Amino acid sequence: MGKVLQIIGITVGVLAVLGLIAGGITWAVLANRSPEPPELRPLDWWEHCVLYQIYPRSFKDSDGDGIGDLQGIISELEHFPDAGIDAIWMSPIFESPMIDFGYDISNFYKIHHEYGTIEDFRELLEKAHSLGLKVLLDFVPNHASTFSEYFEESEAGNPEYADYFVWADGYPDPDNDTNRLPPSNWVSQFGGSAWEWSNQRQQFYLHQFAVEQADFNFRHQPVRDEMINIMRFWLDEGADGFRVDALPYMYEAHPDDHEGRYPDDPLSGMSQFESHQLGYTIPLYTKDLIELYDVVYEWRDFTDEYQKEHGGDTRVLFSEGYANISMTMLYYGNEAGATGAHFPFNFDFITDVSAESNARDFVYVILKWLTYMPFGAVPNWVFGNHDNNRMPTRFRETMVDGINALNMLLPGVAVTYQGEEIGMKDGYVSWEDTVDVEACNRGDEDTYHLYSRDPARTPYHWNNSTSAGFSTSEDTWLPVAEDYMELNLAKQKEDARSHYKVYQALSSLRKHTTLSHGEYDIRAFTDNSFYLVRSLRTYDTLVLVFNVAAEASDTIDLSRVPHLQLPATVYVASIHSSRDSGTIIANNIVTLGPGEALVLRGPPI
Repeated sequence: MGKVLQIIGITVGVLAVLGLIAGGITWAVLANRSPEPPELRPLDWWEHCVLYQIYPRSFKDSDGDGIGDLQGIISELEHFPDAGIDAIWMSPIFESPMIDFGYDISNFYKIHHEYGTIEDFRELLEKAHSLGLKVLLDFVPNHASTFSEYFEESEAGNPEYADYFVWADGYPDPDNDTNRLPPSNWVSQFGGSAWEWSNQRQQFYLHQFAVEQADFNFRHQPVRDEMINIMRFWLDEGADGFRVDALPYMYEAHPDDHEGRYPDDPLSGMSQFESHQLGYTIPLYTKDLIELYDVVYEWRDFTDEYQKEHGGDTRVLFSEGYANISMTMLYYGNEAGATGAHFPFNFDFITDVSAESNARDFVYVILKWLTYMPFGAVPNWVFGNHDNNRMPTRFRETMVDGINALNMLLPGVAVTYQGEEIGMKDGYVSWEDTVDVEACNRGDEDTYHLYSRDPARTPYHWNNSTSAGFSTSEDTWLPVAEDYMELNLAKQKEDARSHYKVYQALSSLRKHTTLSHGEYDIRAFTDNSFYLVRSLRTYDTLVLVFNVAAEASDTIDLSRVPHLQLPATVYVASIHSSRDSGTIIANNIVTLGPGEALVLRGPPI
C-alpha cells in the first residue's frame, strides 16, 4: 500500500512538473502570439455621435431682418460635416408670439413665420440628409402659448379643450370680497405666482414658466394623445427625433391626493427670498413627480413602433431634465423594464462644475454619472446651452480646448452648443437691449444680468464683416458680441492654431475605434490636473491630460496612467500649449501650463 502511494506521489509530482513546464511553454507561446482584436458591437447612429445645438434665431440670417432663419441654416449646413458634426437639433422653430423666443408655442404644426415655411424645413431636411446629418427638433410638451387655439378654446370653455390645461378656482380673499387668492403658494420659474387669474373663465390657470405659457394637463388623456399626434406629424415630415424640453414640470400634485386642495410647497427658509421669488419654496409638489416618467416611456414606445412601421434609422428622444441624479436616471427607464429616452441630457458640467473647481471635482462629476447610469445605457456630456452662460465664460478661455477634448474623448454622445467649436464667450447685452423674459420678470436695471440668458444667445461669429457675418443688417435681434473681429470662424480657419482646428482634429479622432468602443479610466494627478485614458486591445491607446487650474504650471507623472507606453505622440494640444501636434513625449515627468490640455496617442495594450 505504501509503495502504491509512493508511486502515486511520484506520478503526481512528475505530472505537476510536466504541467509547470507545459504551462510555461504555453505561456511563452501566448506571450509571443499577437492578441486577437476584440469582437465589437455595431453602434446605432446616435450612440457615439457629435450632437450640435443650433439656436436658430442667432445662427444665420438670410433675409437681412436681423433674425436667424431656416434658409440661413441651409446656407451654412456644410459647416457641420466640416466640423465633424453628426447630428443637429434646433431650438423651437414653431409658430410662436416669441414671449420666450419659441418656447411658447402657439401652433405645434406650423413653422414660425420669421424662420420660414414648411417648404424651407423640407429643403433643410433634404440637404442635411444628403450631407449625412441627422436633424432633431425641439419639442416643448409641458406648456403652450396662451395665444394657441388650445388655450383660447379652453379658456372659452369649449368642452373639447376645457381640461387641456390645469385650471383651479382659488380661494376668497379675506381682505377683498371681489378678489380671489391663488390655489397654492407655487412659484413660477420666472418669478411670481405660478397661477394666473382668467377673467373670462373665472379660474386660475397654472404656468410654471411665463404667464403666457400655460401648463398642459397631462392627467387628461386627450392631451397625451395630442402630443403623440404632434410627434407623428414631424416624423412623417422626415425629422430624425426630438430633444424634449422641460420634462420635470409636466406633472403637479393633484387635489384628489391632498384633501381636495392643491398643497403648498414647503418653504425653503432662505430669508433672502420673498414669496414671489424662485427659491422661496422647495418645489416638492411641482417638479420631478413620478407620473411624468410613464409619459416619457409611452413616447419611447411610440417612436420605437414608428420605426418598426416605417423602417429607416432609429428615431431618437433626448430628454431635458434638471434633477438630482436618481430622478435623472429614471428618464433612461426603470427596473420594471420600461424603456425611456435614449438619454437624458447630462447637465452636471453646467450645474456642478465651474472655473473654481479642481481636477478632483471634474473626475467626481464624470464618475458620478457613469456610476449611476443603468447598465448598457449611453452617457452624454453637455458643457453649455442657450439657458446658461457660455462655456468659456463659466470656465476660462484657456480651458476651451481641454473641455472640448474631454467632451470628445469621453464615452457616449458629445454635445456642442452653438459657438463652442470656436470658443465664443458671452456677449454683453445692456438692460435696454435685454429681451429675455426671465431677466425682465426676475430682475431690474441693476440685477437683470443675474438672470439673463441673452448673453449666451448673441449671434454666431462667422467672420469680421457686418454683424459678424450673421446678417447684412447692423440691427440684429440681440447685439453681436464686441470681440467678433478677433474671434470668428473665418479667422480661425486661417490661423495656424485655433480652437476650431483643435475641434476639427478632436472630432476626427472621435471616429477612432478606441473612443467608440474602448474602456475608460480617469483619475486626478493633483488638485490641478487629471488624466482620461481610453484603451482597447490591439488599438491605439488615447490619453487626455488636462490642467484645469489657472496656476502657471503643474507637474504630472505619466507613469501613473494605465496602459500608456512611452514614447507617445501628441495628437493635439490646446492652442496655448508650447507643444505642437506630432511632438514626441519620451519622459514620464511632464509640466502643464494653465489650462493646458494634451491628447496623447500611444501603442496598443
